[in-house]
Amino acid sequence: MECSFKTANSEIKRVWVLGPVIIGAGPSGLAATACLKQKEVPVLIIERESCLASLWKLKTYDRLRLHLPKNFCELPYMPFPREFSPYPTKQQFISYLEAYAKRFSIEPLFGKEVQWARYDATMGFWRVRTNEFEFVCRWLVVATGENAEPVLPEIAGLRDFRGKVIHTSEYKNGADFRRRKVLVVGCGNSGMEVGLDLCHSGAQVSLVVRDQLHILPKEVLGRSTFALSMWLLKWLPVRLVDRFLLLCSRIILGDTRQIGIKRPKIGPLELKSTTGKTPVLDVGAIAKIKSSDIEVVRGIKRFTTRGAEFEDGKADEFETVILATGYRSNVASWLMEGSFFNRKDGCTKHPFPNHWKGNNGIYSVGFSGCGLLGASIDAQRVAEDIASQWNSEMKHSNLEL
Repeated sequence: MECSFKTANSEIKRVWVLGPVIIGAGPSGLAATACLKQKEVPVLIIERESCLASLWKLKTYDRLRLHLPKNFCELPYMPFPREFSPYPTKQQFISYLEAYAKRFSIEPLFGKEVQWARYDATMGFWRVRTNEFEFVCRWLVVATGENAEPVLPEIAGLRDFRGKVIHTSEYKNGADFRRRKVLVVGCGNSGMEVGLDLCHSGAQVSLVVRDQLHILPKEVLGRSTFALSMWLLKWLPVRLVDRFLLLCSRIILGDTRQIGIKRPKIGPLELKSTTGKTPVLDVGAIAKIKSSDIEVVRGIKRFTTRGAEFEDGKADEFETVILATGYRSNVASWLMEGSFFNRKDGCTKHPFPNHWKGNNGIYSVGFSGCGLLGASIDAQRVAEDIASQWNSEMKHSNLEL
């Protein structure tokens, strides 16, 4: 049902939605929609951009691959094609998502950026306001994910730097950086991979390593480090598995302290479970650091007009700065609710596995900190819960008729 009403600046169309409204048409939103459709629950999915999987299509670099084997990254009810590589490329993953949307007849409403969403206790429904519409629904599924907006840190002097400054969300490949001096700020998976890509393109790369971090080989004895870890955790405690991973890392990658990268005292899996900090899976950057093709530098004290000064007293000049400083949730900017999502960081207040359901019919998909696998688990739980309520209400309505 649709009706219209006027605000101070425009006319808003109010749309009553029978089933849930899903915000976000990335992997999490697509998975949630497919799971609900499988249970014959009508659903409306809205997306602020002009395409599905916009983060993957518009804000990722060309060489990107899934960091985990494809069997850990597939969405519910549809495996990856057999011919795809074990670690699908960016383009393969995008084509998979497009095929997924087609298979389950998922047709998002694009260009619908949410201004605010709140629960109306008087109505007993959620109200979701965009530029043109106000969607009213019984259930609200937040599927915008943990990586909705790039993190742009405030670093002393950065605004005075006269060279080029970009975030990795703007970086595609190293073709334009050949023979240029580039400073990559951030040493997570993206920072390491962008640094490696730049190195392969002939750039002079310096990589800022400010904190301690765990770097693990992507594979051990030809098997995915992640898959091996998950198998070992079935039989051994986390600390023993961590010791095994660190031993393998020492054998395969060597002592990272010798290249200026110190490890935390807590093991990689325990650190992930307690702080959410993901270990870096090496795809070749360590070898380039050892060969001095990539230089590791300490934390930045301040930027100058032509370069940067570092915490160890050294300084250097650069032509380009690439911020590999990650992404964050944007939920806190539009969701007017404080019991389920944290207003500070836009993530759910309760950790995995109790993070997916709030009060009054609000749900989250893709906020578990467990990547695509976690999003798939979320989607199935959310769909089961909403479907049970939907079926109960439909049954009650039929009895009244």
